[in-house]
Amino acid sequence: MTANSHTPGAAANDSHSGQIQYVTVFIGGQLFGLPIHKVHDVFVPESMTRVPLSAPEVAGVLNLRGRIVTAINMRRRLGLPQREGNHGIMAVGIEYRGESYGLIIDEVGEVLNLDASGREANPANLDARWAEISGGVHRLSGQLMVILDVERVLGRMQGDMAA
Repeated sequence: MTANSHTPGAAANDSHSGQIQYVTVFIGGQLFGLPIHKVHDVFVPESMTRVPLSAPEVAGVLNLRGRIVTAINMRRRLGLPQREGNHGIMAVGIEYRGESYGLIIDEVGEVLNLDASGREANPANLDARWAEISGGVHRLSGQLMVILDVERVLGRMQGDMAA
């Protein structure tokens, strides 16, 4: 089992200017942002092995440079319809409680530098499944970027409500 990857090369946060950097990703056509300091790498998942009796969101496990990575299907986690085929899927590598995870997404966007003051609470009409894993939103020109909270994405999936 192998995976192709590269590591984002930008700094995590610029506290002097009040800026936060986000790696943007698309899932089901929706823009999401992950704080760049949470992202270890971006890779193409290959040769995933299904895990019997795992949570429905767990797409399987794979070997990434000698490390076992649990792949999380973010479409399933968000209650979105499954994508046709596996061509072109990407994953964002993160760490959570000493374990490696790959969040399977549709597409990686760019790194955005946004003012921390522009972060807003979740809108009241945000889907409940999305709101439970969102750390807020940024309103960008013409679209809404939902901020993925890694602790909520993985902790709540595992039934850890304290995350």
